[in-house]
Formats: sequence, structure tokens, C-alpha cells
Amino acid sequence: MGLGMYLIYFAFLLIVPLWAQSRVKSAYKKYSKVASSSGMPGAEVARKILHDNGIHDVRVEETRGHLTDHYDPRSKTIRLSSHNYHGNSIAGAAIAAHEVGHAIQDNQDYAFLRFRHSLVPVASLGSNMSFFLIFAGIIFSASNLILVGIIFMAAAVLFQLVTLPVEFDASNRAMDQVVSLGIINNNEERETKKVLNAAALTYVAAAAVAVAELVRFILIYLGSRE
Repeated sequence: MGLGMYLIYFAFLLIVPLWAQSRVKSAYKKYSKVASSSGMPGAEVARKILHDNGIHDVRVEETRGHLTDHYDPRSKTIRLSSHNYHGNSIAGAAIAAHEVGHAIQDNQDYAFLRFRHSLVPVASLGSNMSFFLIFAGIIFSASNLILVGIIFMAAAVLFQLVTLPVEFDASNRAMDQVVSLGIINNNEERETKKVLNAAALTYVAAAAVAVAELVRFILIYLGSRE
């Protein structure tokens, strides 16, 4: 790979995640200032969707930070950042509904969510060990060490890829819920989708970067074998 290709490659690694993050921040900033027609705070949105789906063992809590919203399957807790927990914006409703989407997946034993959970230990190990092993293999010209690092990295990449259907499915569930329960009206569907789609881009970008890095190190390994 020539210098020009390396520059293009590293520009890709840098620009794609930044672009995805900027899309999320832009969409959230815009629609966090637009109140939903129902006027429901994010916490109420989450609790209503949970209740209407017969899920009574999941708590909804406030958490610190900006866009730190998440679902914790271990404690069965939906944590919403303060602005989304208390606010009644379209963005807040969309994000709260998305996190409830994960709770519904958990409740229904959604296969991809279960698979992703099973990958957490090996993916964490792969993320921590892969670069160390690969660079040690490159420095000491040990192709077998590079291969082991690639295997570890592949586990982390698999986790990123499995995350995609989990996140897209949660967003689809979120849209179905906020529409069917009247949390948003028909005129607000487009704005809600923009928030959810922008958030999904961050996962797509992360997966694309992870795959690109894996392919690069596979090529390095094949080159070391020649």
C-alpha cells in the first residue's frame, strides 16, 4: 500500500466516525428543542411503552451526562440522560423509545441481543489484546502472533456487526410504539426517524471502521507469509 493509499485509509478512519457523530449531534440539537405533540417527558414515554407491553420489571432512572442514555440488561434498567428524562422533546421521546426497544428485545429473548450479550467477554478481550499481539508480531516478524491478534480482533469486529441488527431493530420497535400509542402524531414521524437514523449511523460507522482495520491487518499477515 503506497503513501497515498495510507493517507486515504487513515482519513477514512478519522472522518467517518466524526461525520456520524456530527449527524447525531446536529439531529439531536435540532429536535431536542421541538416539543412533541403529546408533551410527555422521556421518562413517562419509557414507562408508558413498558406498561403497554406488559413489562413491569424494568426501572427507568435518570443518569448524568449528555446522550448517555442506555438500557442495562443486567439490572433491567433504562437510564436516560437528564435532558431526555425530564424533557418533552421529539428527540427525547425517540431516544427513550429506542432504549425501551432494547428492553422489549430482552423481554422477548431477541436472538441477536442474546448473541451480542454472549460475545461481550470475548469482544472485550479482543479489543484489549488484538493490537498488542498484532504489533508485537510485526515488530518481531512473528506471523503466528499476528494471526492470533487477528483472531482476537475478529471477535471484536463480530460484536460490532451483531450490534447493527440489534440497534436497527430497537429503532423499528421504537417507531412502532411511539406511533401506535399516540406519543407522536403523523406529522412528527419524519423528525423522529431522523433522530433514530442519525443515531444508527454511529453504529454503522463504528462497524465500517472495525471491518476496515481487520482487513488491513489480514493483508499485513498475508504479506508476512510471502
